Amino acid sequence: MPALSNPLLQKWFNAFMRLSHRALTPLVQHGADIRLPLRGECRAGQVYLVGAGSGDAELLTLKAARLIMQADAVVYDRLVGDDVLALIPSSSERYYVGKARGHHSVPQAEIGELMVKLADEGKSVVRLKGGDPAVFGRMGEELDALAAALVPAAIVPGITAASAAAACMGIPLTDRGHAQQLRFVTAQLCREDGTPDWSSLARKDETLVFYMGLSKVDAICHGLRLAGLPDEWPIMLVANASQPEQQSLVGTLADMPEQLAATPLPSPCLIVVGSVVQRVATTPAVKITDVCAAPLI
Repeated sequence: MPALSNPLLQKWFNAFMRLSHRALTPLVQHGADIRLPLRGECRAGQVYLVGAGSGDAELLTLKAARLIMQADAVVYDRLVGDDVLALIPSSSERYYVGKARGHHSVPQAEIGELMVKLADEGKSVVRLKGGDPAVFGRMGEELDALAAALVPAAIVPGITAASAAAACMGIPLTDRGHAQQLRFVTAQLCREDGTPDWSSLARKDETLVFYMGLSKVDAICHGLRLAGLPDEWPIMLVANASQPEQQSLVGTLADMPEQLAATPLPSPCLIVVGSVVQRVATTPAVKITDVCAAPLI
């Protein structure tokens, strides 16, 4: 075909060819022929600290899914979803080291020893942790144990509970009109022998997310109110975020303890405090796995 001398005609011709290619590609390339760019494999004698996300297997990273299916041994926590565990091949070794509130089935030191032992046996090891291993997942202690034994380690991040809970409820964690800061807080500091700095947490320009705080809701609400947040300040509780059994409560600092007493929620449960919670009333809650089913408008 002779070259087009008119620049405008050349531009339209190029655009037409691009559109034609996009339109014809599905006719000649079926979904079964498409391959995701997964590469690499579990290395013998190495430990991978892998985030299992919020429990929904479709929210795993591609790398996490690949490593789970390749590892010789998987050491996993209580909060790893059944759908994620189903990805572990029957030929792989499984070690449950879950912890529940008030009861540690396996001491942290023994978990480190187990990972070192498996790696020293020449096995590729996935240490599977709920959410993101770097967010209240005791990853630092496990890295220290591996480093002391000269065992190589790699980290694979996962979707943390805060992101999953906010997405499932159809709200942002930060919003230009509500919160310019985001803070993750472990509610373990709400014990009798430890008290958070409530005055620094009682801000109206940020979103607070409390992990592991289901039994501390009353203390959290009381502490924030005492530090200056108004009684009507929004708070949301989300249990089992992104999973079929997800449950939630939305209220205020003043009424949430009573709401929770009337309608108990199971663990794990996340606590979100901030004016972004107000958006729940105007944004229909969605299942996080349905987000891609319809375009966002």
